[in-house]
Amino acid sequence: MSDDPNARPNPLRTAPNLLTLLRICMAPFLVAAILESHYLLSFVLFVAAGLSDALDGLLARVLKQRSMLGHYLDPVADKLLLSTIFLVLLHKSLIPITVTVLVFGRDVAILLVAAILYAAVGRREFQPSIFGKANTLAQIGAVAAVLLSQLTAAHWITWCRTATLDATMALTVASGLHYAWLVLHRSATLPANGSATR
Repeated sequence: MSDDPNARPNPLRTAPNLLTLLRICMAPFLVAAILESHYLLSFVLFVAAGLSDALDGLLARVLKQRSMLGHYLDPVADKLLLSTIFLVLLHKSLIPITVTVLVFGRDVAILLVAAILYAAVGRREFQPSIFGKANTLAQIGAVAAVLLSQLTAAHWITWCRTATLDATMALTVASGLHYAWLVLHRSATLPANGSATR
């Protein structure tokens, strides 16, 4: 440990990033629980992952431990967890294939475009849009409702499952189109503003 009081802490050791790493480590256990049809355990693990997501953001603000690593690691952890769960739920025939194709296809497309932009013009920042945030919430609600529907046949759970899956499809398309518009807009203004310093 450094004795320099001005030394920056290792970003991997900050509480928010540790929680994010914990969420990533939870993914294999959550996937295994779903594959083995342990839906109560799956639901508990999913709720725990969601709470850790909310808590790491809160801690980053309260403790003033925001970092560039956390800026990128947090959304990657979310996408890794949700996209993997959608694939597993499709494998278990618990959600329609259309939903999974849209969700997974959008995430893969965004990652590819982001990688191409980084390689071409350097790092380009894209702040989360209202559509993207709403889409993530819809996906979280859909996964929770699907898992709960395996535990109870309550009418309101069935309704929530249908509503959240429909919302996920609609918001996946809307957020994907919005992201495409942002990319085109940024690309069009790039020559005027200059390329990123590399």
